[in-house]
Amino acid sequence: MPIYEYRCTQCGHKLEALQKMSEAPLTHCPACGKEALTKLVSAAGFQLKGSGWYASDFRGKPASCPAKAEGACDASAPASGSDTHSCGGDCACH
Repeated sequence: MPIYEYRCTQCGHKLEALQKMSEAPLTHCPACGKEALTKLVSAAGFQLKGSGWYASDFRGKPASCPAKAEGACDASAPASGSDTHSCGGDCACH
Protein backbone atom coordinates (compact mmCIF):
# COMPACT_ATOMS: atom_id res chain seq x y z
CA MET A 1 0.00 0.00 0.00
CA PRO A 2 1.32 3.45 -0.84
CA ILE A 3 1.95 6.19 1.68
CA TYR A 4 0.20 9.46 0.81
CA GLU A 5 1.11 12.88 2.13
CA TYR A 6 -1.56 15.41 3.07
CA ARG A 7 -1.51 19.06 4.15
CA CYS A 8 -4.27 21.12 5.70
CA THR A 9 -5.00 24.30 3.76
CA GLN A 10 -6.33 25.97 6.93
CA CYS A 11 -3.67 25.29 9.58
CA GLY A 12 -0.75 23.90 7.50
CA HIS A 13 -0.59 20.59 9.41
CA LYS A 14 1.14 17.83 7.40
CA LEU A 15 0.59 14.09 7.80
CA GLU A 16 1.27 10.80 6.06
CA ALA A 17 -1.33 8.07 5.66
CA LEU A 18 -0.93 4.45 4.56
CA GLN A 19 -3.93 3.88 2.28
CA LYS A 20 -5.10 1.56 -0.45
CA MET A 21 -5.19 3.11 -3.89
CA SER A 22 -8.94 2.46 -4.02
CA GLU A 23 -9.62 4.41 -0.80
CA ALA A 24 -11.04 7.93 -0.97
CA PRO A 25 -8.62 10.75 -0.13
CA LEU A 26 -8.64 12.03 3.46
CA THR A 27 -10.30 15.41 4.03
CA HIS A 28 -10.57 15.78 7.84
CA CYS A 29 -7.61 17.48 9.53
CA PRO A 30 -6.76 15.89 12.89
CA ALA A 31 -5.07 19.11 14.10
CA CYS A 32 -7.76 21.73 13.50
CA GLY A 33 -10.80 19.51 12.80
CA LYS A 34 -11.70 21.19 9.49
CA GLU A 35 -12.39 19.44 6.17
CA ALA A 36 -9.37 21.04 4.50
CA LEU A 37 -6.82 18.29 3.77
CA THR A 38 -5.34 18.15 0.28
CA LYS A 39 -3.18 15.35 -1.11
CA LEU A 40 0.39 16.39 -1.90
CA VAL A 41 2.47 15.21 -4.83
CA SER A 42 5.77 13.83 -3.57
CA ALA A 43 8.83 12.04 -4.92
CA ALA A 44 9.06 8.28 -4.96
CA GLY A 45 10.64 6.63 -1.95
CA PHE A 46 13.33 4.79 -3.92
CA GLN A 47 16.07 5.53 -6.42
CA LEU A 48 17.51 3.35 -9.14
CA LYS A 49 21.30 3.58 -9.09
CA GLY A 50 24.17 1.83 -10.78
CA SER A 51 24.21 0.20 -14.19
CA GLY A 52 20.57 -0.82 -13.86
CA TRP A 53 18.64 -4.05 -13.96
CA TYR A 54 18.29 -3.83 -17.72
CA ALA A 55 22.03 -4.33 -18.22
CA SER A 56 21.89 -7.82 -16.76
CA ASP A 57 18.35 -8.95 -17.54
CA PHE A 58 18.49 -8.60 -21.33
CA ARG A 59 21.88 -10.03 -22.16
CA GLY A 60 20.69 -11.32 -25.53
CA LYS A 61 20.08 -7.84 -26.91
CA PRO A 62 23.18 -5.77 -27.72
CA ALA A 63 23.49 -2.37 -26.07
CA SER A 64 23.61 0.56 -28.44
CA CYS A 65 26.75 2.60 -28.87
CA PRO A 66 26.50 6.05 -27.18
CA ALA A 67 28.86 7.55 -29.76
CA LYS A 68 26.76 6.11 -32.60
CA ALA A 69 23.65 7.77 -31.16
CA GLU A 70 25.49 11.11 -31.25
CA GLY A 71 26.67 10.52 -34.82
CA ALA A 72 30.33 10.24 -33.77
CA CYS A 73 30.76 6.53 -34.47
CA ASP A 74 31.05 4.86 -37.84
CA ALA A 75 30.31 1.19 -37.10
CA SER A 76 31.61 0.09 -40.48
CA ALA A 77 35.09 1.59 -39.98
CA PRO A 78 37.27 -0.30 -37.46
CA ALA A 79 40.01 1.60 -35.69
CA SER A 80 43.45 0.95 -37.06
CA GLY A 81 44.99 -2.34 -35.93
CA SER A 82 42.35 -3.35 -33.40
CA ASP A 83 38.91 -4.86 -33.10
CA THR A 84 37.43 -1.60 -31.80
CA HIS A 85 35.70 0.87 -34.04
CA SER A 86 36.00 4.59 -34.63
CA CYS A 87 34.12 5.38 -31.41
CA GLY A 88 37.09 3.96 -29.50
CA GLY A 89 35.16 1.32 -27.58
CA ASP A 90 34.21 -2.32 -27.89
CA CYS A 91 30.52 -1.55 -28.34
CA ALA A 92 28.08 -4.39 -28.72
CA CYS A 93 26.47 -2.60 -31.66
CA HIS A 94 29.54 -3.23 -33.90
